[in-house]
Amino acid sequence: MTNRRDFLKLSALAAAATTGMPGFLARAAAQAGGSKTLVVIQLSGGNDGLNTLVPYSNGAYYAARPNIAIPKKDVLTLSPDLGMHPALKPLMGLWDSGRLAWMENVGYPNPNRSHFASMAIWHTADPTQAQSDGWIGRIAEKIGDPFCASNIGATTPQALRASEFSLPSIDAVDRFQLKLPQGLGGAFGDMLDAARSGEAAFLTQATRQMMQNTARVQANAQKYRSGATYPEGRFAEQLRDTARLIAAGVGQRVLYVSLGGFDTHAGQRADQDELLGTLASGLAAFHADLEKQGLAGNVVVMGFSEFGRRVAENGSAGTDHGQGSVMFALGQGVRGGIHGSSPDLEDLQDGDIKYRQDFRGVYAEALTGWLGLNAREILNGDFSGPGWLA
Repeated sequence: MTNRRDFLKLSALAAAATTGMPGFLARAAAQAGGSKTLVVIQLSGGNDGLNTLVPYSNGAYYAARPNIAIPKKDVLTLSPDLGMHPALKPLMGLWDSGRLAWMENVGYPNPNRSHFASMAIWHTADPTQAQSDGWIGRIAEKIGDPFCASNIGATTPQALRASEFSLPSIDAVDRFQLKLPQGLGGAFGDMLDAARSGEAAFLTQATRQMMQNTARVQANAQKYRSGATYPEGRFAEQLRDTARLIAAGVGQRVLYVSLGGFDTHAGQRADQDELLGTLASGLAAFHADLEKQGLAGNVVVMGFSEFGRRVAENGSAGTDHGQGSVMFALGQGVRGGIHGSSPDLEDLQDGDIKYRQDFRGVYAEALTGWLGLNAREILNGDFSGPGWLA
């Protein structure tokens, strides 16, 4: 006879093996119909905002960066003063159709140039660094479903950490299924069939629901046919898996994807050019995929980096850790354009641009305007945004 401890261990094994199947106790399944999804893109390492959204009419920009500035002739013009890095050309179609927004001068009080500290601030939405749980983890707690949000990748970021439970990381959709060690299936099935009460009955019900939903996701994922051609590379693969999860109708509200390598202390032009090209080509394919699937109206993408770079280039044809930077958003629900005022490159703080838009205001708009949640409860305060949602 299998005792309660063995049952709990095997149930935990099944839950872990699914890498966090959404729809726990059918909650996510109930939300699947017509619910909106926020896809968060993390640019790890500190993306240089000035070479992303380029102030090409500003002489101070070229004076500070004689070697790494984007030449005016190469800038993708968005306004009389600003344009995109040429590697972002795959996003021009979204810009022209009013589905791409840029937010300028985004940061937070008392900025920190440490990767670890600054990323933790963005993940917890707490510049005081007093909280350990993430802002997306708090979303899951408010909804009451530990699987309403997932990281697409190997390691769950702090943004998805919750006080009451752990949110999952999905390394690959094809492995997003129940797998028991060889020879354990029969014993596991017998335990599920046994009559139980109390906590054990709850675990039985949860495990059965988990298995049913796992099978449903796999069946739906197998039916998925990409509506776009994705470029090669891990980032594009993760975006394709993100599209597959959305198309599978599992009801996830937030999906999180990361692209690293933006710590460009040396040889910035080569490295950032390649990374921004990877970002743009992947996002353009992702949006085209959603449009072909008829899902683009239910998805908004929001991207950030933990800080920007110093205004002046360094002696290694790169830039060092800075403060304020840019954020972006794209999708049919976005109010396209440039939101906020451009940084004053002749009025700096320790060589950095001065932030004017608190990033929590950008989050607040996503929470309230897109996900329909109470931003104040999740962010522990009221923050105004630049108006990037349509």
